[in-house]
This record gives sequence, structure tokens and C-alpha cells, in this order.
Amino acid sequence: MQRTIILLVACLSANALPAAENFTLPRLPNGQPDLQGVWTNPTITPMERPENLQGRDFLTDDEIASMEQRVANARAESERRPENFSPYNQFWLDSGDSVLSTGQTSLVVDPPEGRVPIRPEAEARRDYNFAHVNDSWVHMTVWDRCITRGVPGSMLPAGYNNAYRIVQTEDYVIIIYEMIHDVRIIPLQRRAHIDPRIKLWMGDAVAHWEEDTLVVETTNFNDRGMIASSSAGARLKGVPVSDQLKVVERFARVSSDTILWQVTVEDPPNYFSPWTISMPLTRDTQYDMFEYACHEGNYAVPNILRARQAQEASQQ
Repeated sequence: MQRTIILLVACLSANALPAAENFTLPRLPNGQPDLQGVWTNPTITPMERPENLQGRDFLTDDEIASMEQRVANARAESERRPENFSPYNQFWLDSGDSVLSTGQTSLVVDPPEGRVPIRPEAEARRDYNFAHVNDSWVHMTVWDRCITRGVPGSMLPAGYNNAYRIVQTEDYVIIIYEMIHDVRIIPLQRRAHIDPRIKLWMGDAVAHWEEDTLVVETTNFNDRGMIASSSAGARLKGVPVSDQLKVVERFARVSSDTILWQVTVEDPPNYFSPWTISMPLTRDTQYDMFEYACHEGNYAVPNILRARQAQEASQQ
């Protein structure tokens, strides 16, 4: 029954979400929906819809079982083969072992084909940066540089640390991200954005309630970040953003253990049209969020640059 309800929710706008059967939406003393708690979203559901699933919004139960078994087998085989060197084995990773509870074929739900409408020039800039990542830190992702994963990137599943703590007051919603330890303090009472000349890594967010759905609009981004910075983003990883980026998120609690999160991205210099991701966040009362001390152990960046300098010196 739970999957059926979430499947239905994923097909509807966030303004008309049905509640789970026998579910009473918890509320704060002021009547606002209670979104508080620790929520997670590790998943093997891909960012974009695979070619062999085009025209399909959802997987069948047999396809879900087969996909999850293939991933489990591949990870077990990788652990058994010593030549498959990796900085981390599966013990240190937490990328999930199942598809989203909705059974959807991709995180991207709009455009209908489940593919992000990336402009060729944005892909070219992405490819140039990856081809020159050893030349300078400016070509590395902002996650590799321990700056931020941005908005909405901080909500996207990665290989580990897929947890988000939501705290509410009458005037603010606070989201604490386990990955990189970012915090967003989102005002509920302010309607206007700050001066457009002010550009920020995570933008300027304002929020309001549309019935029982929290709507967060974020603008005022700088042009130094990206939407996806991990390999889970696949083709989207490393695509730049511009200072015209506008992000609209919707948070709707649809059961005791599920928040439906939807986000629409609009950035005309990098995408032909707006596009939308939808995914459930699952409450985990046993999850412990730890400090993400990124720079303290981030030896990769200086080592990569030293290796490049050594290579250049050897060629002189």
C-alpha cells in the first residue's frame, strides 16, 4: 500500500498530494506541518532514465528485484577481486542497495523522457574542466575542493553521507546536510530576495507554505558551482551553473516516514528548459550524523597538483 501511494504522489503536483492511508500529518504548535527529523535518500536509482527504459516512468517488481540483485552481485565481485583497487571498500560507502520506494526509473521526472536538457556549450565546459583537472584547482568540482555541493546538489544522493536533518521554528526552516556539513537557514517571513548584486554559493532562499507543502525558492547564485558534483550525477556531473540559476523546491510530508522532495531547476545559459527531480526522503530515527571534516583529510587536491608539477619538471 505504501508504494502505491508514493507512486501516485510522484505523478502529481506537490500542491495536490494525497496523504497515506490512516496518516495524520503532524503539526507544530503554530499549525505548520512538522517536517523535523533526520531523513535519508541513498539509492541505486539513476539520475537520468536509461535508454532501455525510455517511455517507462516506473519499474515492475520483477525489474526492481533484478536491478537490486545485479548491483549486489557487482559489489560483491568487486570486493573479491584485489586488482579492483579503490580508496574505499563497501564498508565505508553508503550509496544504498535499493531503488527508490516509488519504483521510478530515474530521479529526473520532467522532461517526460527523464533526461536533462543540457546545452552543448555547457557540456563542452564540463568536458574541458575534466580534461584539465590536473592543471589547476579551478577545474576541480566544488565538492572535491570541499566548498559546497550547492543547491540543489546538497540534496542529491551520493556514495555516502546521504542524511539531512530538518529543524523548524515559526520563522525559519533549517536544513543540516551531512555531506560537507553545510547548513541552510531558510526564512519563512521574508518574501523578497536580497539585492541581486549579491551572489552566493548556496544562493538566497525564501520560503512559504502552499497549504501543507513547503515551497523554497532560491536565487542569487554565483557562477562557480554546479548542480551535481559526484559520480551519481552521471552526465550531469560537472555541468556548470550561471548566476541566472533559479531553484524551486517542494517538501511535502506524505506519511509518517516519507517526505516527497521535488525540485525544479531553471538556468537558461546551461539548459534548454527547466527540468525537475522528484524523490522520497525516508525518516531514519536510528541514523547518527557525524561531522564531515572535509579539508582536514583532503590530501587529494594538493597531491594531484604536486603530481602535475613533478610531471612538468621531468619533461623539461
